[in-house]
Amino acid sequence: MSNDSFSESTATLKKAVPLMIKHKVPTTPTNYALWYTYTSQQMPQLNVALDQGIKELGHCTPTLCDDLYQEHLASETDKDINQLKLSLTAMAQELSHSMAETLSDTNNFHDVLESTFGKLEGLNKEGLSIEETMKLVKELIQESKKIRQSTGSFKGQLNNAQEEIATLREALNKSQQLVNEDALTGISNRRAFDRDIESYQQSQIPFSLIMLDIDHFKEFNDNFSHLLGDQVLKAVARRLVACCQDYAKAYRYGGEEFAVLLPYKSLSSARQQAETMRKAIERISVLDKRSGERINSITASFGAASHLNNESSRQVIEQADHYLNQAKQLGRNRVLPLNG
Repeated sequence: MSNDSFSESTATLKKAVPLMIKHKVPTTPTNYALWYTYTSQQMPQLNVALDQGIKELGHCTPTLCDDLYQEHLASETDKDINQLKLSLTAMAQELSHSMAETLSDTNNFHDVLESTFGKLEGLNKEGLSIEETMKLVKELIQESKKIRQSTGSFKGQLNNAQEEIATLREALNKSQQLVNEDALTGISNRRAFDRDIESYQQSQIPFSLIMLDIDHFKEFNDNFSHLLGDQVLKAVARRLVACCQDYAKAYRYGGEEFAVLLPYKSLSSARQQAETMRKAIERISVLDKRSGERINSITASFGAASHLNNESSRQVIEQADHYLNQAKQLGRNRVLPLNG
């Protein structure tokens, strides 16, 4: 590197660091790269996107920096690896659920065989007089034994496969700890939520929060399958993203629970958006691929809260969660509080 190039780089870095401090951007290698490129004006499209993002949010959130780095600066190899991790995680989840369903079916079949085998052995002990009938019964008993042994072996294989998938998923989950995207639904995850809400808190940006929980979600898994449950989660996530307006951002908070951050919005505005989301979720229709049955009974309960001057982000979350629990206790499929 020439002296001129070194001087230019130093000058650019000296401009980038104060900007990062001004916008309270964490000093990570990717953020340095992002803001260095921004200050050097090497990528006009990056500058436009970053300026627009800060203008819209009034604040530079951690996920805004991460998203812009991935879009404009990350190498194709990095992007491919990131996408591979997401795809593998989603695949592992789907395989695990599929394996669990198959194992459950096998267990049921095994129980039926046990019962039938017991009845046939009882008939055999009664000593029926017709030799031909007894011969058929004995043959059926022999076949039942073979099926029972085969099923038991198959069940063992499924158990082993399920353990291997669980190990794979755990390893992939560890690799996902530094990623902001939820592998199943494709929206931002709990890590991204925690980082963004803390950034609003620390920068004293006013915001409101919506917490929501899919009603009776366990019944979808118990009465249909975990695969259908995954379909429901994906469908709800898509509706939330479609309903997000004025820079609201949706996150998968955990399990069947989601969160939506709304910068510069009052509690009344948050309630209105939550009501729009509630109605949109009511219209979801999911096809159970195993039975061919269409499920049209998907609803969600909502709790909303607004950040006050002296509150911590944790207190806002607890307040929204409090109203969410109240909504479920009062019959579900509703938004609380009633008044903003």
